Amino acid sequence: MLREEGHVVDRNAEAQPLGGGVSSEIYLVKDGSTKFVVKRALPKLKVADDWFADVSRNSTEQKFLEIVGDMLPGAVPKVYFANAERGYFGMEFISEDFANWKQLLIGGSCRLEHAVAAARILGEVHCRTAGDESLRHQFDTTACFHQLRIEPYLLTTGARHPELQKIFQAEARRIEGTRQALVHGDFSPKNILIGNKRMVLLDCEVAWYGEPLFDVAFLLNHFFLKSLYHAPRSVNMEDMVRSFWREYLKTTSNNSSGKLEERLVPLLLMLMLARMDGKSPVEYLSPAKQHFARRFVGKHLASSPHTLDDLAEPWFAQIAKIGVLQDKP
Repeated sequence: MLREEGHVVDRNAEAQPLGGGVSSEIYLVKDGSTKFVVKRALPKLKVADDWFADVSRNSTEQKFLEIVGDMLPGAVPKVYFANAERGYFGMEFISEDFANWKQLLIGGSCRLEHAVAAARILGEVHCRTAGDESLRHQFDTTACFHQLRIEPYLLTTGARHPELQKIFQAEARRIEGTRQALVHGDFSPKNILIGNKRMVLLDCEVAWYGEPLFDVAFLLNHFFLKSLYHAPRSVNMEDMVRSFWREYLKTTSNNSSGKLEERLVPLLLMLMLARMDGKSPVEYLSPAKQHFARRFVGKHLASSPHTLDDLAEPWFAQIAKIGVLQDKP
C-alpha cells in the first residue's frame, strides 16, 4: 500500500513490526535514509477477553496529533500522510534516544520534573480546548470511547464486582454525559517518551471530547499502582502524585480543586480496580499485591475520600508496611 501511494520509493525498503501495543499494527519503515512509523488500527484488540472497537479511531488519532501538534509543537509526533479508507497514517519516528516513561518508573526512576512536564502538556490540551464547539463536533467519538474505555474498564469491572456494580454504572453514565474538553483517553506512562529536552505523547486513538478528569485519573492510577509494585520500598511516587496534580491545576488555572477532586477520587479508585479485573489488567503486580489493591478499593470506594490527599495518605502509609512480595514486570 505504501508503494502504491508513493510513500515508499526505495526497492530495498523494510517494514519492521513494533511491539508494545494491543490495539493496532505499528511498523517502523526504513526507506533508504528515511525512517517513519505507520499505524493501522485493529478491529479486535490483542488481549485475552473479546474486545472489539471501530477502526475509524485511526482517523481520530491522526486528527488529535495534528491539532495538538499545532498547539504544542514537539509534544506529539508529526503526521506525514494518512489514508482514511485504508485506515492508516504515517508519522515521525521518535529515535532510540528517547526512553519509555513506563520503563523508567518500573525501574525506579521517578523524577518530579517528568510528572510536572506531563501535567503541563495535559493541562494545556485541556485548557486550550475547553468549550470549543468545533472540536466537540470533530471528536464526537463517544461510541468509540465506550468500546475502548467505558465498557472494558468500568462496566466489565462492575459486572465482576456485583456489590459495586451500581457505582460503576453510574460513573459510566456520568462520564459519557460530560462534554468539557479534548481528552487523550490513554494518558499513560507507556504512551509517553522522554528525551533530553522533549517529552512526546503517543497513542491517542481513544481521543474524545468529554471528561478531562478521565486523563488525570488514568495517569494518577499508574503512579499509585507502580508505587505498589515497588512497595515496601519507597520510590518518591507520593511526591509525584502531588506534583502532577498541583501543576495540572496551575496550568489549567483552576481554583476549584475541591469540586474536581470529588469527581477525580472515585474515578481513580474505579480505574485502580479496573486494572485488576477489567479487560486490560496490569501485568506487573503479584497476586498478593493485586489482592491488596482490591481490598483497598473495596474499603474506600463506598465512602469515597473527598480529596486526593485523603486517598494518597492511607495508600502510601499502608503499602509502606506490607511485606516484600516478589513481582516481575
